[in-house]
Amino acid sequence: MRVHFIGIGGIGVSSLAQYYLAKGSEVSGSDLAFSEITELLKNKEAKLFLEGHKKENISKDLDLVIFSPAVQEDNPEIIQAKDYGIKVLSYPQALGRLSKDYFTIAVSGSHGKSTTTAMLSLILIKAGLDPTVILGTKLKEFENSNFRLGHSKYLIIEADEYQASFLNYYPNIIVLTNVEEEHLDFFGSFENIFRAFRDYVNHLPEDGYLVINSDDENVKKIRRAIDVKNINIRPYSLLLPESTQLKNILKIPGDYNISNAMAALTIARILEITDKISFEALSEYIGAWRRFEIKEARIDDKNFTIISDYAHHPTEVEVTLRAVREKWPKKNIWTVFQPHQYQRSFYLFEKIVKVFKEAEVQKIIFVPIYSVAGRETEEIKHKVSSLKIVEAIREERKDERKNIIYISSLPEVKSFLEKTIQGEEIVVIMGAGDIYKLSKMFST
Repeated sequence: MRVHFIGIGGIGVSSLAQYYLAKGSEVSGSDLAFSEITELLKNKEAKLFLEGHKKENISKDLDLVIFSPAVQEDNPEIIQAKDYGIKVLSYPQALGRLSKDYFTIAVSGSHGKSTTTAMLSLILIKAGLDPTVILGTKLKEFENSNFRLGHSKYLIIEADEYQASFLNYYPNIIVLTNVEEEHLDFFGSFENIFRAFRDYVNHLPEDGYLVINSDDENVKKIRRAIDVKNINIRPYSLLLPESTQLKNILKIPGDYNISNAMAALTIARILEITDKISFEALSEYIGAWRRFEIKEARIDDKNFTIISDYAHHPTEVEVTLRAVREKWPKKNIWTVFQPHQYQRSFYLFEKIVKVFKEAEVQKIIFVPIYSVAGRETEEIKHKVSSLKIVEAIREERKDERKNIIYISSLPEVKSFLEKTIQGEEIVVIMGAGDIYKLSKMFST
């Protein structure tokens, strides 16, 4: 089988591409630029076109074309594939077809999907259940990949809500970590987000399981709104005694990670995996790529610590910075933040400002907003910027204005840190774009 992926460098699409490679298909794909993910795919012998999307990248002998949700319908490769009569599916449609072939466990929610999926995957592996995993981040245990091929009936996936993608999936078990305002450029209102989650949960079969975070008010509302009868509901909470045990064994800090671990533990119990195995797997979990990833760094003779984290929604930023402060209560904490997408930055402007107004950090550095291809409008781009966010934070933290900074590029941030780091600081580098490259600029 010959399969072509449009937007193959995306974290979800690349994982599905690896599935087809592992199953023996010939895989090709296009994207706008080289990245760590495309390098991974190249090493697995995918044929890559990394100079943009062109109709010439589509050959008549392809069996299937799969495109990223970020790709528009007028993409030249989609048009060419349809002209040739090749079957064309979006990434959610393709993953949805796959979900019907397995006993599928879907991890869903506004935040915590990748960590929960990773934790659950490692529990199932330790238990000998040999799952196939479609993951939204890279794991060292998967040889720094975001995919694992198993040989059992189990498939674990991240079920993203963007564009209501998860409505294409038909899992046997759904976990809802939390639900809040996100992707408002698509949904428009929280009511539409709520409705999408409710409709998604109704995809469960009557003997299916819904695992819910009972600490989250919106998740509890969805539980009350579902139509499926005879569904098995399994709640979890930080108030349960197991959460204290997990706090004592987890290597990664923060209540939000304890909550993620509670979700994984609850699913493991449904699958009749012993707590002994689950706790062993969770105690060994060292974190994932860009999820509270700790690196010791040095500038001349000054040592400091870098935390590279994917946090980009205000809630994620808040809980991550709180976890940093809990782990290093007496250290000076600096944060370098890259807002992700103009649309999100516009809709969540006030929440972003509030988070950084209240953050217990000594220095705040913003870089330009990371623009997401296919998801921006020129109108929005003129309405919001990192500099405007910085000015708003300065108004809230008047006495600390000089420590709230806008810097226009990553190399300039590196230069600034080299000049100002005194030693022993914790530098939190946050965002879902290319901000992670900053951490690579410093030697250990």
